[in-house]
Amino acid sequence: MTSLDFIVMSIFAIIILSIGMIFTKMGSKDGQSFFEGGGKIPWWINGLSLFVSYFSAGTFVVWGSIAYKYGLVSNGIQLTMVFAGLVSSLFLVSRWKRTGSHTVAEYIRLRFGTKTQQFYTYLIMLHGLFMTASVLYPVGKMVQLATPFSLETCIIIIGVIIILYTAAGGLWAVLVTDVVQFIVLAAAVLIVIPIAFENIGGVSNFIDKSPPHFFDFFNDEYSIVFAGAFFIYQTAYIGGNWAYVQRYTSVRNEMESRKVGYLFSILYLVSPFIWMIPPMIYRVINPNLVGLESEGAYMLLCQKVLPSGLIGLILSGMVSATASKANTTINLVATVFAKDVYKSIFHTKATESQLILVARIFTVLFGALTIYIAILVPRVGGIVELVLSVASIAGGALFIPIIWTLFPNRQTSFSLVFTSSISLLINLTLKIFAVDLIGFKLPRIAETSLGVGIPILCICLFEAYYLIKNVPVKDELLTFAHLNPIDESTNSGDNSQNVFGIRVIAIAMAIVGFGIAILGFMASMNMPSIVVGISIIILSLPTWIASKSV
Repeated sequence: MTSLDFIVMSIFAIIILSIGMIFTKMGSKDGQSFFEGGGKIPWWINGLSLFVSYFSAGTFVVWGSIAYKYGLVSNGIQLTMVFAGLVSSLFLVSRWKRTGSHTVAEYIRLRFGTKTQQFYTYLIMLHGLFMTASVLYPVGKMVQLATPFSLETCIIIIGVIIILYTAAGGLWAVLVTDVVQFIVLAAAVLIVIPIAFENIGGVSNFIDKSPPHFFDFFNDEYSIVFAGAFFIYQTAYIGGNWAYVQRYTSVRNEMESRKVGYLFSILYLVSPFIWMIPPMIYRVINPNLVGLESEGAYMLLCQKVLPSGLIGLILSGMVSATASKANTTINLVATVFAKDVYKSIFHTKATESQLILVARIFTVLFGALTIYIAILVPRVGGIVELVLSVASIAGGALFIPIIWTLFPNRQTSFSLVFTSSISLLINLTLKIFAVDLIGFKLPRIAETSLGVGIPILCICLFEAYYLIKNVPVKDELLTFAHLNPIDESTNSGDNSQNVFGIRVIAIAMAIVGFGIAILGFMASMNMPSIVVGISIIILSLPTWIASKSV
């Protein structure tokens, strides 16, 4: 990297941090502003935030590593997220909005009581620790490959920036920075692809020199059976992850909740085919990466083909993706801790200003712990192992039982806690002690299938048992409609927040587009950069106009 690359990254970091600080006053206004963004955020902002926060630099390290090794297999896996998003949009997201609850924790408390709420809250916070760490590590890895800094230093610097603006501005800071980070990330990827193809001699040359079966969607390790199990997990994750539910409940009405999910699905239908091209190209350029070296395929390609300044832009895009994933989770656990742990257990009469202060303090403490865990990732076998292991062990166990209760059911507090506990225990035991217990390590297909299969089986058995016991079917959403009525025409959120947020996005777009275009001129008239930069500037105009019609 050159000094220009460091300047680009520094400017980008200042822009993102400044956006977070701009929303400090708005986030401090009241609890609804900090935790819910006013309660009627435009659906397209939440949709973009959901999309960009669903992946991270981990997308380019985890799936990029798989793309380097196996080609389109990585796309086959990621297409499960498209169908999972559609299923969630059709059947789940509007039901979350219908509950009238602002968080999943609040829903669990009203439905199953405080003890059950606390059980799931502590598990979600623990899950959030590892998921946030899993996105801090890969971006640290990317930056380390391109800079003289150590992995630990890179993780710490990036983590601190994310923690600062998340603690300052609350949900609006998260949402607006997510949209801006989406723009930077998309620009970076769109710039690198034509340059990479030109370097390798075109698309036809890339296809001719690719290894056998490089364009197959499935292989022995990541088979169609794995994809089926992963689809069930992704449906539970998209439809039940507490941070994503916040995106469905903070819009005006149920229709806009569904639009959030639809936008996510449309973007994920296209994006994997764009994101995964660079590491696949690098397999043709250098087929000799082994072990954890493949985690750096994306960044190694960028270093090979990009001129000075654009490498800094690519790294800024990687940081963007990571920040979006991390700030979403950090904001969620801070919200849950303040409203559903601190207020419920320690200070029932806490004021909104006190809860905001507690959330900010917890954001810093939680973020510091995730940084520490991220530094330890190499000791557990690398990022691919960590991400897929956490998904198989905890994903189904934590989300499937709660999602089940959104529909007419017979479940009780005991059945949910038992299902989650036994699923976690079995999956964790098999992950750690499989060789001792059964003589071999479970393949990825078995891990993922058990991860979603055990909680579904347990829930179905409880339904059958309660049916035999003549426990009546309950549709708790009818109860919530009475307890938490939603007036979709007059939400308590202040519309000025939406206007201000959209205008900040428009201004940031213009600044980012101008900067990218300038980089294109500085990099010997790099036309992809110039075209992308000018396009972003043009798009900033209708974005500003949209603020007037909110």
